[in-house]
Amino acid sequence: MKPIYIDYLNALDIEALAMTDAEIIGAVEAGLVAQGKGQTVIEPRVHLEPDPSFHGHFNVLRGYVAPLDAAGVKIVGDYVDNYMHGLPSEFGILNLFDPRTGTPRAILDATVITDMRTGAVTAIGAKHLAKKSSKVLAHIGARGTAYWNVRLLDHLFDFDEIRVHSRQPESRDAFAAKLAADLGKPVLAVADWKSCVEGADIVVEASRLPEPQPLLKTEWIKRGALVVPYGTMSAVELSLTDIMQKIVVDDWGQCKGGKFGSLRAHVETGRLSEATLHAELGQIAAGLKPGRQSDGETILFWHRGLSLSDIALGKAMLAKAGENGIGQRLRFA
Repeated sequence: MKPIYIDYLNALDIEALAMTDAEIIGAVEAGLVAQGKGQTVIEPRVHLEPDPSFHGHFNVLRGYVAPLDAAGVKIVGDYVDNYMHGLPSEFGILNLFDPRTGTPRAILDATVITDMRTGAVTAIGAKHLAKKSSKVLAHIGARGTAYWNVRLLDHLFDFDEIRVHSRQPESRDAFAAKLAADLGKPVLAVADWKSCVEGADIVVEASRLPEPQPLLKTEWIKRGALVVPYGTMSAVELSLTDIMQKIVVDDWGQCKGGKFGSLRAHVETGRLSEATLHAELGQIAAGLKPGRQSDGETILFWHRGLSLSDIALGKAMLAKAGENGIGQRLRFA
């Protein structure tokens, strides 16, 4: 047997790649288009919860993207109390394989990949589902994927006003300050959900609640807005889906089952079903179903996170790393 090597990108390597906003969005959208065209295999995520007292769990995501000739498995820990230890809430590893032989190809630090690809899916959803004239962004949540949500959305929309809120004042203030410095524009940290959400064109709810609690009120949502709730625990009222002209998800197979998710109760009570679902985002990205068709449509986009997005972004990172001599090769066999 000839030698087998694994390409390895650690966190420092991925930082050195300096992926641009356009590169991140382009890679992830390519994965969504492949999904929309039926060129992928997605296995619903599974969870490992070692002990409820640890306030965290592991997500295991698996998928195959035919146009990229790659299969992948990502394992990511999601621990809401990590900020108390000076750690990010999520740590992840992405493993890529040859889909024909099972040969390992690459191992990547997936912590920032998770954040980037989640922000990209939020942004791509808004690209197809928000009003082109959207100028006010409301973002609930300041850790984990929050930064890339705001950064990549602003890359597409160049907002006039960005409002952010989270439970800890020090967290939201630091988040707003970092965004303002990186985006070169004011970012407003607000003290409550209503002040953040009311009247916004795009509302992203990425809270990290210990248990479901309807903190985002349906009455605050502006007509014609895009609402993107994707917290692990639901923070929305059951009535939220009642005002929507379209409901879009990233993958219905993942959204219709499982323990976690912002619209879990809506699925269980029949408010969200195959009958009420407009489309998966990949179908819209591939041009097979329409996105927003008028400024008056109020639209909801729920994404659980796709292995396909991790695989697509990981492949793009490996390509750029190869071009720039970044990363390491590990002897496997």
